[in-house]
Amino acid sequence: MNLVNTDWLEKNLNKVKIFDASWHMPSTKRNAKKEYDEKHIKGAMFWDVNEHSDKDSPFPHMMSNSDYWTRMLWSFGIQNDDHIIVYDHSDVYSSCRLWFALKYFGHQKVSVLDGGMKKWLKENRPTSKEVNEDFGKFSKIEKLNPKSRYKVNENAGWIKNKKEIDENIKTLSFQTVDARSRERFEGKADEPRPGLKRGCITGSRNIPFKDCIDSESNTFKKKSELIKIFNQNNVDPSKPIVFTCGSGITACVLGVVYSLISGKNAVIYDGSWSEYGEK
Repeated sequence: MNLVNTDWLEKNLNKVKIFDASWHMPSTKRNAKKEYDEKHIKGAMFWDVNEHSDKDSPFPHMMSNSDYWTRMLWSFGIQNDDHIIVYDHSDVYSSCRLWFALKYFGHQKVSVLDGGMKKWLKENRPTSKEVNEDFGKFSKIEKLNPKSRYKVNENAGWIKNKKEIDENIKTLSFQTVDARSRERFEGKADEPRPGLKRGCITGSRNIPFKDCIDSESNTFKKKSELIKIFNQNNVDPSKPIVFTCGSGITACVLGVVYSLISGKNAVIYDGSWSEYGEK
């Protein structure tokens, strides 16, 4: 169950763990944490992709290691058998990055809220201002029961590095699919981050992630429509695919789409254009 709808979540609020994984492009001037503090789905904990990415990497949003991930989830009080719902109030559907990361580290029951906070608010569903500041603080780990410590099971093959992307340009062992806008992919628009070239990875294909989202409801389009979008962009979901984007966020939106179409796990180029497009 990679997606749940707003009806389902409202009926099951007390049976799940919820993360608000909102993240905004710097150009929007929106503050995700401030928006969360003002209004969020009841019981939701704020998860900051910048805070919980690899801070030793020069590239944004790179996956942290399994030891950090273990301690981080434990500090949020997460157990291995919890059903986790992730949502966002972001134009880039940032919750999909946390969906991918949780699955990458072996969490079995993870779902994205279809339509996100935008649909939740439109339907006048209950929100809260209540915040538990203890969640996500590593300082409280000592107080937790060591027998219930979270255990990760890392799926290392689900992330590709630059060397593997370069090799694939020659071997064509997988399709590389870019989630950025058509203008950025074709090199007609500057990148939002300084120091990056225009353009795309040689031989890659383009499915702008926004093409997969219904603009009215903010939900994913129907499976039949998503398959059509893949076909129209010369992407074969029956063959291996690696998704890429600007910094590893919207690649995961296509990762969710791919899972809806194929029932398979997504593979991501974590460095994406932030690494590959360096001048």
